[in-house]
Amino acid sequence: MEADTPAREILITGATGLVGPPLVRVLRDAGHRVTTLARGDNHAAPSWSPTRGELRLGDTPLPEVVIHLAGENIAARRWGAAQRRRLVESRETGTRVLIRGLRQAGARPRLMLFASAVGWYGDRGDEPLDETAAPGGGFAAEICARLEAAADEARSISQRVVPMRVGIVLSPEGGALGRMLLPFRLGLGGRIGHGRQYMSWIAMADLLAGIRHLVERSSLDGPVNLTAPNPVANAEFVVALGRALHRPAVLPMPAFAVRLLFGRMGEELLLAGARVLPERLLSDGYRFAEPAIDGALDRLL
Repeated sequence: MEADTPAREILITGATGLVGPPLVRVLRDAGHRVTTLARGDNHAAPSWSPTRGELRLGDTPLPEVVIHLAGENIAARRWGAAQRRRLVESRETGTRVLIRGLRQAGARPRLMLFASAVGWYGDRGDEPLDETAAPGGGFAAEICARLEAAADEARSISQRVVPMRVGIVLSPEGGALGRMLLPFRLGLGGRIGHGRQYMSWIAMADLLAGIRHLVERSSLDGPVNLTAPNPVANAEFVVALGRALHRPAVLPMPAFAVRLLFGRMGEELLLAGARVLPERLLSDGYRFAEPAIDGALDRLL
């Protein structure tokens, strides 16, 4: 596939999380001019305040591409009523504020990327799921569905709108893998629950390269799964992680302990799973640097 003319002006929200800083570096190294949109209730620009419904671009050039990563960390704390409200509002309200602010500024991006998640599919056992699959049930699926519905409003200003259904991002710097490293290095790791739940994962390098592919080379519109082509069951994942760290992975965490410690969040994020496949990305010519879990963990660790 021939590359399109690379976008030169890119605006990113949520650039202080796990994905944001390396994504900014990758895009700038590729020659793009990247502006990060800071959160703030003052009058500095460029910045935005989802709670106040404000976006200020100031003298920032209008973006050709917008990458919306902002949103409350879904695994930061137990899902009490207040936290569930924050999770929904940070995605749904924040997305609408962003789109409205861009429209008022006269921006007409040719591409808008929105960070959704494989939570869209709910708990689906070993059913192979591509982008045509229906949404699942549960709170995580509801969050994703509401974000994607809000993102669809961007079609009033953008040529292409792509909800990115991102899998478990593997990085030793943080996220799920970062939290697992200490207990596994101490020999305290093992499967979670029965271990048959699928983990749809993606190495950080492929996530960054996949986003760059969508920005530079792709004409894809609509949802895209950003997951490795070989999802694995939890029991297989923990064995691979133990092997990469040269540690045993034989101490399981029973389901009752997950429910006791994490409540509904643990039920949906740790005991449930979905076998998600990146059909559209593969069909569009993307080739994964890390398609298999053993190689990915070996190189990461």
